[in-house]
Amino acid sequence: MRRRLIQSTLAVVLVVIAVFGVSLVIVESRTISNSAQERVDSEAVRLVGIVDSRLLGSEDVTAEILRDQVTQDRYAVIRIPGREPIAVGSKPGGDVIHAEERGEGGETVRVEEPRSTITREVGRTLLIIGLVALLAVVAAVLLAIRQANKLASPLTDLAETAERLGSGDPRPRHKRYGVPELDRVADVLDSSAERIARMLTAERRLAADASHQLRTPLTALSMRLEEITLTDDPDTVKEEATIALTQVERLTDVVQRLLTNARDPRTGSAVSFDLDEVIQQQLAEWRPAYRSVGRAIVSSGKRHLRPVGTPGAVAQVLAALIENSLMHGGGTVALRTRVTGNQAVIEVTDEGPGVPADLGARIFERTISGRNSTGIGLAVARDLAEADGGRLEMLQAQPPVFGLFLSRTAPQKRTSHDEEPMVR
Repeated sequence: MRRRLIQSTLAVVLVVIAVFGVSLVIVESRTISNSAQERVDSEAVRLVGIVDSRLLGSEDVTAEILRDQVTQDRYAVIRIPGREPIAVGSKPGGDVIHAEERGEGGETVRVEEPRSTITREVGRTLLIIGLVALLAVVAAVLLAIRQANKLASPLTDLAETAERLGSGDPRPRHKRYGVPELDRVADVLDSSAERIARMLTAERRLAADASHQLRTPLTALSMRLEEITLTDDPDTVKEEATIALTQVERLTDVVQRLLTNARDPRTGSAVSFDLDEVIQQQLAEWRPAYRSVGRAIVSSGKRHLRPVGTPGAVAQVLAALIENSLMHGGGTVALRTRVTGNQAVIEVTDEGPGVPADLGARIFERTISGRNSTGIGLAVARDLAEADGGRLEMLQAQPPVFGLFLSRTAPQKRTSHDEEPMVR
């Protein structure tokens, strides 16, 4: 592209120089010739006047007197009737330009000038025009190189940016070139890079969230299926298969919820649901894992609460908190329900060392973890809670207490069983 720009610019300049240069040479040549002729004519007139004045004054007219009146390199012949011709200067050879004038006394004056003087002057003019044309060509080439670099370099940068986008590097460059059209292309590429970056981030986040959220349910489902393969009791097979089908439905809900949250985090399907049922399901699912490490999981608090939310999302939030306690906590894990204002609160606590002081509120940030874990679980849990209009907070660091706050419907009529502990 640089070569084409330089060649096209140079071609335009050469055409312009050829058209105007030739015209200028012709005009200047004619001007120089006319000017030389006018000078010779003028000198002839002037010499005639001098000769006339001297003849009228009865003064001598000699070559010595007229020599100083004739311009150097010119030749003059004065013819006076009855006298010998008077020659002043050296007679030029070759082609000449001349002028001849007749005076009042019958004398004639002829002035000659060699045409070589015109040729020399035309040559000097041609040399000047040639130098100017050469300077114009050099300037045009330099300008063409500058313009070519100004246009080609941005195009190269834009091509590299597009190639980086195609190779999976969506970082915007925010580089502008001072050319409106190229800057417009750069703006579009940067906007596309930002959109691609957001899309890739969302996809990676969805993949990480799905991997994290599905890992434990799939493990539990695998254990159920293994138990089915190891038993011959039809009742046990039926029971385990029923539980496995329930877990499959929960997995489907998890996937659907993750996809919905990835498209629009504020999209939810909140309904009034039985909180006891969700908690009991979580206890049944996690109790085998806790037993395997010699720990217990229990629940207590207010019963028959019907908060507003998505049961599947609430189950995932509780699963994240319970798994967090299993991995990082210690002792018995307790789920306690209570009411504050028009909100139902589920608190999850354990007897472990708690959250390190250097983490604090950053515990809900992605990739933040007190140990070598992914740091995704609590971040996903908070997103799910907020999608349902609730919130997830760390109420206490040591011992750790996490609270899930959900809006609830108008409280139901109190019964004698409202404060009874849930089945453990």
